[in-house]
Amino acid sequence: MLRAMLWNAAVAATMLLGTEAGLAESRVALVVGQSAYRAVPALPNPVNDAKAIEKMLGDAGFEVTAANDLTQTELRQMVGDFAAKVAAKGPDTVALMFYAGHGIQVDGENYLVPVDVDPKREADIPLQAVRLNDVLNTLTSVPTRTRIIMLDACRNNPFPEIRKTTGQGLALVDAKTGAPGTFLSFSTSPGAEAEDGGGTNSPYTAALLKAGRESGLQIEDTFKRVRLAVNQATSGRQTPWESSSLVDDFRFFGSAEDGIKPEKKRTVDEWKAFLKGKPIEQANELIVSDGSGDAYEAFVSLYAEPPLGPEAKRWLDRFRQMQAWNRAVLANSGPAYRAFLDRYPDSDLTPTAKKLEERQRNKPVPAVAIPAATQASLTPPAAAVAPASAAACQCSTPPAIQKKVDKSKPKRVERTEPPKRTAQPPRGRVYYEDDDDVVVVRRPPPVYYGPPRGPSISIGGGIRGGGYGGGPNRGGDGGRVGGSRY
Repeated sequence: MLRAMLWNAAVAATMLLGTEAGLAESRVALVVGQSAYRAVPALPNPVNDAKAIEKMLGDAGFEVTAANDLTQTELRQMVGDFAAKVAAKGPDTVALMFYAGHGIQVDGENYLVPVDVDPKREADIPLQAVRLNDVLNTLTSVPTRTRIIMLDACRNNPFPEIRKTTGQGLALVDAKTGAPGTFLSFSTSPGAEAEDGGGTNSPYTAALLKAGRESGLQIEDTFKRVRLAVNQATSGRQTPWESSSLVDDFRFFGSAEDGIKPEKKRTVDEWKAFLKGKPIEQANELIVSDGSGDAYEAFVSLYAEPPLGPEAKRWLDRFRQMQAWNRAVLANSGPAYRAFLDRYPDSDLTPTAKKLEERQRNKPVPAVAIPAATQASLTPPAAAVAPASAAACQCSTPPAIQKKVDKSKPKRVERTEPPKRTAQPPRGRVYYEDDDDVVVVRRPPPVYYGPPRGPSISIGGGIRGGGYGGGPNRGGDGGRVGGSRY
């Protein structure tokens, strides 16, 4: 009886710490579980995962909005309403979104899959699904202290019609290249698939429910424990992955006084020195918890014993491939896709890379209109063009500028020279006069040949670039995350 009372008191204290943390800052969350897919077999666990995460976040001081089995229209509406709610709370707000369900990548873009999709071809996905970058743009457009997005969405591609042409898993998204204060967590590494799980919850959600309630853990340390737990539960088949640009501290429960000091980042050589001599099982746990390419590279160079050595090598190779794919997609050019194909000619991303390379090759080059005045100024004057007989001329002065001088007027010499070419727009002809050895330059006022001047506006934006734009001058360019690439 006494033990039960002490346990209940400890749980109440932990709940109180979580509530106090929530009072110090506004905490709002959107939780979505997608199970009842109409065109493909249903997923058993996403709705269960969403309910369990809703309970944990509520205990951690979040004001939670939960919804399940959303269509495309409903999912977009929920995200928009959630962004409005975050904006109403003010800039000192922690905004968190948890999504469980199907997610796929098409042309290097990640999409969350609503329950009403029924694609017959790859081109149907952008029309029927919800682009992850649009969700990120919506959340980053609202002033907030911290944004946390947790995606248990890398389950297998359920659409056989497009499975052969799309890449496996989700594409890499780097939060460091965009708005600060963002934390992204994926249930498995880029380009890999996650398991729905045989129990009540997926391996990712089950690990998050346990590690998330540990008091005093910074969010980075929380997901280190999640990563290791999922890797062990799936025998290495699934390893969660995160990307962070956080600038503020965050803990689900507890305060900084209860936490542990975070470990510093190590280079490859520092990892080699740190791992050397350790048993392979212990070394594997350390590098899985860290989850960085440097840690895996050091491990692969020191340990080759199966199954952990080859397993780490496969993870590292796939991670490097997804980094190269991310660079190609960001560049979005024919040479970039060709470089990826030359390095990885037989990957699951090969069909997509070839298609995007061909698309760039056939992309029309816009013509640049040059004003008539500018065209005239770019045409060399007749005096600067040598006649065909110039090759036979042996004089030191080109015939084109030779001029007979009237010796009866020695003080006045008329000079004809082509205007000097400068980086500025041409300002008209220049006239030279000599009068008693004094040169007078007469120059018309400058003329601006650019487009009309005025304010520019840009609508969109996000982690990697602007969205659609406009204005008298120009608008925002389409960015990889901020807007369309096309």
